[in-house]
Amino acid sequence: MSDSALFDVVNRIGIITLNRPQVLNALSHDMVRLITNQLEAWRSDDSVAAVFMTAAGEKAFCAGGDIRSMYDSYKDGTRTYSDFFIDEYLLDYALWRYPKPVVVLMDGITMGGGMGLAQAASLRIATSKTRMAMPETGIGLIPDVGGSFFLSRMQPELALYLGLTGQTIYAADARYCGLADIYIEGDAVPKILPALQGIDWTQGAAPALERIRSVLDPLTSQPAEPPLATVAGALLQHFSKPGVQAIMASLEKAAPEGPHAQWASDTLALMKQRSPLSMGLVFRQLEEGRRLDLADCFRQEYNLVIGCIEDGDFIEGVRALIVDKDKQPKWNPAGIADVSDARIASFFKGGLGDAGHPLAGLGT
Repeated sequence: MSDSALFDVVNRIGIITLNRPQVLNALSHDMVRLITNQLEAWRSDDSVAAVFMTAAGEKAFCAGGDIRSMYDSYKDGTRTYSDFFIDEYLLDYALWRYPKPVVVLMDGITMGGGMGLAQAASLRIATSKTRMAMPETGIGLIPDVGGSFFLSRMQPELALYLGLTGQTIYAADARYCGLADIYIEGDAVPKILPALQGIDWTQGAAPALERIRSVLDPLTSQPAEPPLATVAGALLQHFSKPGVQAIMASLEKAAPEGPHAQWASDTLALMKQRSPLSMGLVFRQLEEGRRLDLADCFRQEYNLVIGCIEDGDFIEGVRALIVDKDKQPKWNPAGIADVSDARIASFFKGGLGDAGHPLAGLGT
């Protein structure tokens, strides 16, 4: 039996521990299946009132999906990445719709696939070690795992900033962006587990989530002022432009001078490292996401991710950053000015309501 994910029940709390600390708890297909099966078992188990998800190691909750295995399955022709994404999205969707409270401790690196688990939770806990991002444009992908849904429900300019740049944010900004609910200072695990063990389920009739929040509230505090709040005006100004090229032009114009010139310069430099095609896809993805329900967001993401692997920049991005590690991806096209509307549109041709879609049954 694999130990890539561990399970226990303590005081009516089902505990899931991601257990691949050597790879920052990156999600393997095996982990996805194990967690899915355990959640299904607990769904109808009256002895389990809620779920708490945490991770082994000091560095990460979950750094994302196992992108190297996706790259390998493309190169060897097995295309097992397709099955991985289907099962990962089914797990994420199940978490969004889970009938019992799910609490996720975002302690350490929480990115990509880790965000898919965390953002579906009823209670998202940020800590002093939280390092959060949707960094997919840096490997020629798009913010998936429900990113179309949870990013597009944010302030549009903030969503674009996070989705296009892949910038890493910390606890204060996670709260500011609406991506975390509470903050616990210091080493959180030794504080949280005893608190959960202290819940008295025999007293009163309060809902499970209310009981959990009640025992965790004394542990919480307010993080420092969010850095993004200090550049809010500039961020709104630049990321309200009508396209990626216009955003980058606006940042370039502001970079030489002004109160937030350094931030504009740094943001522009970051975007210049990202896949231009992926950024073009993200801009439309988030526009579309605002009008789609959760199930259709996942269906659209599946279409886009498979497109990025088979007709986009993903393979080149992983080659440059993970395989050869030269960190010099040759994006195609090389610049945002060469990303045509027709190229972007070609990724959105797949129907979301087609009976043959791999996620056709989602939400029914």
